[in-house]
Amino acid sequence: MLEKEIHQVGKRKTAVARVYLRPRKGEVGSIQVNGRSLEDYFPRPALQKIAMQSLDLTNNNGQYDVFVNVSGGGISAQATAVRHGIAKVLNAMDLTFRPVLKKAGFLTRDAREVERKKYGLAGARRRFQFSKR
Repeated sequence: MLEKEIHQVGKRKTAVARVYLRPRKGEVGSIQVNGRSLEDYFPRPALQKIAMQSLDLTNNNGQYDVFVNVSGGGISAQATAVRHGIAKVLNAMDLTFRPVLKKAGFLTRDAREVERKKYGLAGARRRFQFSKR
């Protein structure tokens, strides 16, 4: 069982989630994201499910109090960053979770980033409309 707080960082695109896992205080563990409840911060059920996938996969839902500080990126990238951070905390806490989390791909940081815009183009690769005359 967990005696003290464990801290890890999860990332996705430009979103950074600092995750703190603590022993639960009440009957059921709570999840707080930026001082708000998970349901309040991530209003869409799909995003709530993404953020909770690591805990659900390892059957630890409600076992611990999870506190998350997340910043940067969009709401979808933030949810995935939270999932990555929680997976890293669970891995640090108990190495028996590692094969399950690794197989699901939750321990790997998604390296895909937005490609930079190039000069003379409308976007990263999009060109302006060609005019023959």
